[in-house]
Amino acid sequence: MLLTWIAGVAEEPLALEPGDRRGEWETNTWSLGAEDEDRQSMSAAEVVAAFEQTAAGIRERIRELGFSGVATFYVWHDGQSGQLRCSTSSVPSDELPFNGTYVVSDRLGPVVEGFLADSMPGVVAWSGLDDEESRLEQAMTEPEITPLRVWTSSVGISL
Repeated sequence: MLLTWIAGVAEEPLALEPGDRRGEWETNTWSLGAEDEDRQSMSAAEVVAAFEQTAAGIRERIRELGFSGVATFYVWHDGQSGQLRCSTSSVPSDELPFNGTYVVSDRLGPVVEGFLADSMPGVVAWSGLDDEESRLEQAMTEPEITPLRVWTSSVGISL
């Protein structure tokens, strides 16, 4: 099911409006989840291939639309929601609309592997609450920021 959803993203509405990041975000951002059976039955390579095909499809649509500018398709694992998310924006990869720190990766495999290995997406186990409390106390004194890993693919046309 996840692979079908990923492929479908290439056919969804696409807004490329330089200067309207909010509009692009609202139209072009997709959240994709998977059931436990799906996570166990598919390989990271299959998911990577599906996203690469989706990026190629979006690239082709952008050409057909006649858009001549920078555009980036990107994918990340949202650990809080347990979802893979993807979006397209008319900005280069170093200007993506994230509020926090992120690292651009040319390898999608580690992003997908993190998603597939997420056994309890968006949930902290009861046994982990004590550890979580300790981490919160430590974070208040020594904040540790792990940047979000984001895979990007250039899908725009630069003239």
